[in-house]
Amino acid sequence: MKTSTIKIFTSCLILLVTALSHSQDFQGKAYYFSKTTMDMSRFNRGRQMSEQQKKQMEARMKSWLEKTYILTFNKEESIFKEDEKLSSPVNGRGSSVWGSSFSPGPQYKNIKDRLFLQDQEFFGKQFLIKEDLQPLEWKMGTETKNIGQYLCFKATAKKLSTEIDMSRPKRGENKQKLDTLKVKDSASVKETEVREEKEVPKMIDVIAWYTPQIPVSQGPSDYWGLPGLILEVSAGNKVMLCSKIVINPEEKTKIEAPKKGQEVTKKEYNTIITNKMKEFRESRGRNGGRSGGGGRGR
Repeated sequence: MKTSTIKIFTSCLILLVTALSHSQDFQGKAYYFSKTTMDMSRFNRGRQMSEQQKKQMEARMKSWLEKTYILTFNKEESIFKEDEKLSSPVNGRGSSVWGSSFSPGPQYKNIKDRLFLQDQEFFGKQFLIKEDLQPLEWKMGTETKNIGQYLCFKATAKKLSTEIDMSRPKRGENKQKLDTLKVKDSASVKETEVREEKEVPKMIDVIAWYTPQIPVSQGPSDYWGLPGLILEVSAGNKVMLCSKIVINPEEKTKIEAPKKGQEVTKKEYNTIITNKMKEFRESRGRNGGRSGGGGRGR
């Protein structure tokens, strides 16, 4: 019984792959719900937050931590961006400059040319993040599950985290001591030991579920490289789950690579953000100690 089921599934898959390969204008749309969990204790800044305060902060940050995205894809290209229909802000106030600056902009992938582009705005300045599309070293598993009507297979990998932590870093966190350097003091001709600190690259575990029933090597955000569309990804503190798929929609969407903005790498862009956050914290520190609403601001 199992053998016949596998044969039927394989036959259907071959027919589907053949149909897609002959469809010059093939296009699909996958809708993803993204949820990020955050350790609220990192925002304490030395003070213990009550459960009520944590809940209030979680409610304020919900629009950042829970989002809906649309992946529009064909056999070679895809564009992944937030669903504009569902991104209307809380209380009708519009997305704050702060919030929109830390939300990822549209992400474009070209599997054929191995190109990744991200259209990103940061505090009113336009950037174009450009990277070579690097495949993860996926380990293919045999575990399966259904997501909607699609049979999915499990794959795992490890990935260097590129996420920016907006909370205040804990002292000494993600640091490591380098080898001791010996520096000669010209006056005393003595050797002085100097130790330097460097950020430790953070690796995160990635779990993906892909379906060979949609044989395109695409997925949400910068995930790709599996023999089927990725319908679910868990990486670090973020989960992205596909809730709806439309194959060959009546109204096609033109997939275009973003072109505007200052061209930077992901590493360069993260450095810009990190420096801006450091500047912001230092500014708040200089203005700190003033109670009341009068020091708020410009």
